[in-house]
Formats: sequence, structure tokens, C-alpha cells
Amino acid sequence: MLQIPVLAQDRTQARSMVISDGGIVATSQTLASQAGAQVLARGGSAMDAAIAANAVQGVVEPESCGIGGDVFAIHWDARTGKLTAINASGWAPQGLTIDALRSMGHKAMPQEGIHSVTVPGCVDGWARLHQRFGKLPWADLFQPAIYYATHGFPVTEIIGEAWKLEVEKLGKDENARRVFLHGGAAPAVGEMFRDPEMAAALKLIAAEGAPAFYRGAIARAIMKTSDRLGGKMTPADLSEFASEWVQPLSTEYHGWKVYELPPNGQGIAAIEMLNILSLFPLARYAPRGVDELHTQIEAQKLAYADLHRYVADMRFAKVPVEGMVSMEYARQRARLIGEKARCEDTPGDPAAVHGDTIYLSVVDREGNIVSLIQSLYQHFGSGVVVDGYGFALQNRGGLFDLDPQHPNALAPRKRPFHTIIPAFMEKGDIHIGFGIMGGLNQAQAHAQFVSNVVDHGMNIQAAVEAPRFTKKTFGGCDVLIENRIPPEVRDALTARGHQLKVQGDFSNEMGGGQIVLHDSAAHVNYGASDPRKDGAAVPEPPPYYGPAKR
Repeated sequence: MLQIPVLAQDRTQARSMVISDGGIVATSQTLASQAGAQVLARGGSAMDAAIAANAVQGVVEPESCGIGGDVFAIHWDARTGKLTAINASGWAPQGLTIDALRSMGHKAMPQEGIHSVTVPGCVDGWARLHQRFGKLPWADLFQPAIYYATHGFPVTEIIGEAWKLEVEKLGKDENARRVFLHGGAAPAVGEMFRDPEMAAALKLIAAEGAPAFYRGAIARAIMKTSDRLGGKMTPADLSEFASEWVQPLSTEYHGWKVYELPPNGQGIAAIEMLNILSLFPLARYAPRGVDELHTQIEAQKLAYADLHRYVADMRFAKVPVEGMVSMEYARQRARLIGEKARCEDTPGDPAAVHGDTIYLSVVDREGNIVSLIQSLYQHFGSGVVVDGYGFALQNRGGLFDLDPQHPNALAPRKRPFHTIIPAFMEKGDIHIGFGIMGGLNQAQAHAQFVSNVVDHGMNIQAAVEAPRFTKKTFGGCDVLIENRIPPEVRDALTARGHQLKVQGDFSNEMGGGQIVLHDSAAHVNYGASDPRKDGAAVPEPPPYYGPAKR
């Protein structure tokens, strides 16, 4: 049996793991975690709890996620050991083309406004996941979210700060001003916020299912909003959309199996990065020391150069997946890592080798795990709020390329390159659902988390709390790094050519992670929640008082 590392004294981590023989829900907002835990207590499955918690997050964390966005998820079945994954990312409208945008004067993809909007995949993804893995009635899952949208909730610290940063963006849309800027300002921390229009949308989804969103009243409201703003979406773009069941990619990292989803997401970069890192003796390096960080930063640059060059919707572009995840290719790329930082953005040739977002994780009493990520992309997505229904539409279209020769070039009914990725890892009796949000931070943060667990024996809370670096640009030697990395290590990295921009102790630039772990030998569950977010890992409440009286 693999032992769970425990550091009870003289430790560097701030929080302990949550440990329970019941289920655990870990999200970036405590009310959402609590709602998911209550669903588990009512007999819900891990997927029921994940959907309920995600729906609440769309209300209490509206700048990051909601029904106007996309969702990706991995489900692990404790009884069979089977992994099932879904890609519920939406496509570009039929009429949104490169020529159409250029005729409007756009030289690059719009990053906000109606022409950055792609079809939201979230509600369809929820419906398909619930049909396969749900236990409770669909309508029950939305009652917590409806409650908070109607009754209101006090705005939390990190969410409130992000909200304040988007006042200008929200002010450009009449619906956004009315719904999210009461009195022309973002709500203060602790202020009660209500969104009765979003409650109306959630009530329709609860009563009528996904058809309400893609063919019913909400679809008509989306179309009215799009038409009013000159958008290219049609009713068929909504009604004909369907999520896709996908097979996860995987790699072996020092005896652990690590799983990510295939493109159009960036999970493949985490696998390529781990493959490169497996060729270096990270376990012998000092944790978060200069040798480890230099190697990880250089591996990130190599993997992300390939990410930038090759990843796109595989229904439209030939992505060299087999080459990118092969160890032969990893060995080629690893040979480029030397003592000094590389500053050029140079992709390799994997085809020649053959062989602002929320994340949540849930484990239920039986050990089933859900790893789920959902997003509007940038804060409040496109900044466009749907007429009468109080939710923002995503701006995922902003990640397309207007170069028609690029694999990720905009095309009708094509899905853009996607940053959001759920993940899963296991060894023997230990099974971990994990994810770390934050745009292009995600794949590199996944690799750092895996290394913390595997190479340094950290428990899941210590591994997600540990200081991180992130690089959100392609090319160059710039890198963001947390202040908890000691000054002497930062100085040594600078001497090797890295251009460091030092962030706070627990910087939001590094994203926030949520982790659950199931020990199938001991039948015990563990949870961890990143202090870089407002959330918590909350255990399922036991039936202390017996069944609730009706």
C-alpha cells in the first residue's frame, strides 16, 4: 500500500489535508463546496455534486465561469477503474469567418464583444455527464444555485477583487452594467449580491434540461442579443451543437500514470513537459531549488513552443499527438536544455517521430472521482450579457488565429485552442483528481504539482501550496515567480539568464488548484484546496441527526 505523506510538524504548508471516509468537494468558493457536499449527503453521485457545485460557482464566481462558457471533465469509476472524459467546448458560429472579420477591419481576433463569442458548451456537457453518471433528479442539482441567485450571497475577497478590475469592460454592455454593476460599481467584499435574471435561466434549465438553453427560451434570448449586436450566430449553431466523449492521453512519470485530455486543449503540453522532466534527476534536486526550477522552466518553454505551433481542433487540423507525447521526442527536446536559459520560441518536429476559469474536484463515498474545469475564458468572458437572463457569454473565440495557414485558424463550426484542462493521476491504490486553473498557467502548473507529489513525496495539500513559477508568453526568457522562492535561488536563476518578475507569496498569477484523492485500500478520501483562491475542500456531512424531517 502506498503511504500518504503527512507533515504534521515543522512544515511549510499552511493548511492540512481534509480527510474523511465520506465524500469531499473541493472548489474555489466555499459556498459551492458546501453545496456539492450537501448533494453528496442527499445520496448524490460525485458527478451530481460536481454539477451542483459548478452551477453555484456560476452564480457566486460569475467573472470566471457560468452557463455561458465551456466545460471539460474526467470521471473515474472506483468499481471498474475506467476513465471517461468529455470535451464540451463550443464551436464558432457558421457565419464567423476570417474574411468576415477582416471586412470589418479586424487584423486579429477580437478579445471581447459579440465576435469573440463561441457557442457555450457547458449546459450540454452537464446534461450528458448527468445522464451517464448522475443519481439524483436533474432539477435537484440546480436548487443551490437558484437559491444563491435569488437570495443573494456575500461577495468573497479574491472574487471581489477580480470583479473590480472589470468595471470598464462591464460598462460597455448595457445588460452587464445593469446586472453586475449596481450603482455603477462592482460589489464590495462582503456585500450581498443577487442576480434574479440568472435565477430565471437556471430555473428553465432545471425544468426543461439542456433544450431550454440550445432550442428554447434561453436560445432565443442569446439570438436576440447576438442579432442586436451584429453577431453571426444562428439558431442552428446552438441547436446542432453536441459535446464529444474523448479518450484521455496518458504518460508514465516515475511509476505514476498521469492523464490529460487531447487537443483542442493544452493538456498535451503537460504530458510533453513531464516526459522531458522524467529524463532529469528531479528527485535528487532540492525542492524548488535552482536546478529543479531551471529544468522545469526550460522544459515548459520547449513544450509550449510546440503547443503554440501545433495544437488545434483535431476535427480540422492534423495535430501530431503521437509524436508530441512520445519519449523519443522528449529525448530530442531534453537535449536542448543546458546550463543557460533559452530565449527563442522554437517548436520541434514531432510529426517526424512515430511510435480565468474555475476548477473543482469531487470524490464520493464509494471513491468515484470527478475532475472538472469550466470557464468563460477572460473575466466575464466577452463582456456580453444575455438579454433577460443575467449571464455572460464566453470569449473563447479570442483564442483563434486569423492566419489561415495556422492549425488554429478561425473556421465555421471549429473549436478554438482551449486553455482549460482537468487531470487525473494514479499509482497502485492511490487515485488523484486534480487541476490548477489560470489560462496558459495550467499545463505547467500540472507538471509542477505532479513533480511535487512524485519526486519529492509531498502530500496533496503541500504540493498545491508549494511556490510556483509561470510563463504566460511564448518565447523570451521572462518568467513570473512567487516571492516564497528564496532570494539566493532567484539570484542563481537570474545568473542563468532567466528574467524574473517576482510576485506575491500566493500569487493569483499562479492559478488556484483543487485536489481530491481516494485510497482504495483504506477506503479513505483526502481533499486539498489552494490558498490562492477563496475556496475550501469540504467533506460530506454525516447523518448525525438521521434523515431530514419533511
